[in-house]
Amino acid sequence: MSGSDQPQDLVLIKELEFILDSCTLELMPVDEVWPNLYIGNVAIAQNRSALRKLGITHVLNAAHSKQGSIGDQSFYGSACVYCGIPAEDSDHFDLSQFFKPAADFIHKALKSKDGKVLVHCIMGMSRSATLVLVYLMLRQRLSLSDAVKHVIQKRAIYPNRNFLSLLLKLDAQLAHKRRLCPLL
Repeated sequence: MSGSDQPQDLVLIKELEFILDSCTLELMPVDEVWPNLYIGNVAIAQNRSALRKLGITHVLNAAHSKQGSIGDQSFYGSACVYCGIPAEDSDHFDLSQFFKPAADFIHKALKSKDGKVLVHCIMGMSRSATLVLVYLMLRQRLSLSDAVKHVIQKRAIYPNRNFLSLLLKLDAQLAHKRRLCPLL
C-alpha cells in the first residue's frame, strides 16, 4: 500500500466501523448468519452436545493452536470435519493467506449433504467473522458492505482494523475482476 492510499483506506475503514457500530445485538455464544452457516465462540466449539443439537457437521477454527482454543480432528472424531487456521487477532497478522482455503472449506461443507458449518475463534467477533465475510464475498458474490450489513443483522461482529483493511483490498480486487468480466 502506498502512502497516498492510507488516508482513503482509513476513511473506508471508518465507514465500515460506522456500519459495525450500528449493530444493536448482544454477543451470543453462537448465531446462524447465513443458511447453515454459524459464527460462534470457543466455548460453543468445545461443547460437543451443543454442536450435535445444532447439527454442525463442519468446524472451522480461526484460532487454531491458540491458548484456550482446543481443537483438532481427534477432538471431534467422526461427528465433524475439522479445519484449523492458526490466525492471530492482531494488527499485523496477514489473514488474507487463508481467505481462499477458508471460503473453499465453508463452500464445500455447505454443499455436502446436511452440511452445517461453525466458524469460530475465541470470541466469535473478529477472526471468524472476517472469514465468514470472505466466504460471502467470494462464494455468494456480496460486496463487503452488503456482507457486513447482512451479518450484523444476525450477530454482533467487529473485525479488527487490520482485517477490515484486508477485506477492503479483497473487495476492490473482486469489484475490479467483475468490471473486467461480469460473469465472475
